[in-house]
Amino acid sequence: MNFHGKDIKIFTANSNRPVAKQIADCIGLPLGKADVSTFSDGEISVSLHESVRGSDCFIVQSTCQPVNNNIMELLIMIDAMKRASAARITAVMPYFGYARQDRKAKARDPISAKLVADLLTTAGADRVLTMDLHAAQIQGFFNIPVDHLVGAPLLATFMKDKIGEANEDYVVVSPDLGSVTRARNFAARIGCPLAIIDKRRQKANVSEVMNIIGEVRGKKVILVDDMIDTAGTLCNAAAAIIEKGGATEVYACATHGVLSGPAIDRIKASPIKELILLDTVPLPEEKMLPNITMLNVAPVFAEAIARIYDDKPVSPMFT
Repeated sequence: MNFHGKDIKIFTANSNRPVAKQIADCIGLPLGKADVSTFSDGEISVSLHESVRGSDCFIVQSTCQPVNNNIMELLIMIDAMKRASAARITAVMPYFGYARQDRKAKARDPISAKLVADLLTTAGADRVLTMDLHAAQIQGFFNIPVDHLVGAPLLATFMKDKIGEANEDYVVVSPDLGSVTRARNFAARIGCPLAIIDKRRQKANVSEVMNIIGEVRGKKVILVDDMIDTAGTLCNAAAAIIEKGGATEVYACATHGVLSGPAIDRIKASPIKELILLDTVPLPEEKMLPNITMLNVAPVFAEAIARIYDDKPVSPMFT
């Protein structure tokens, strides 16, 4: 039985066109011809300008800010392709919005990540390709296959090249207990010891650093997280590492640079020497600080898309 279409086509909506174009270039294809626009009343319009009948279609769309608009663009494009008889539709989501709402933190909370998963499935997506979900168990919210890529190899390779043979001078630090596994794997990749920051969150988007578990005095520190939103956790951790821990320099690595609200001002005022991000979320020119380095995720997604189309496993990319 043929589980994919006769040919492969890469489409994109409006959230992350540069990355979609780079993915298509890596595969050696042009971007699919489609327009995604907005009517005067705010409704989204999708027009496909080429046939997708019998094709294996991949729609590249990060559901970042404006989150709800980008989700609706993706859902409507999926629906358009399903009604145009695409053989298979894959939602390629470098950044998956609502991923932090993955459980009931208090009574009467919604589980919005599950709702988004249901919407994608109902719209007609046959599978999802994403990177570094905030909680890996979100894969279980879907009743369709989910290919979950990781950004750590890209970040670790960059830092390993930067460090060279001086890995004994560096310590990888997890900014909170929830990121320990990610930081431990990152430390193993670059051959550095691990430390952990124990913090207690008093209210949403405000955190207080309580203790540093591990030795960072006199070391150069690499903070590792999956995403940076308002940058409160990251900047508090960087300040604590310098002031309480006695570290000499602080670098930070994250897959998703959401950088909302006061994030840019906090990073400017922080002791972070360099912040390395992947371009899963586009960063406007006005937010691009001199100490921010963006790494390209397109080659990783292009390889994963090629493997999916050829019915080959994706997991060997990271083993």
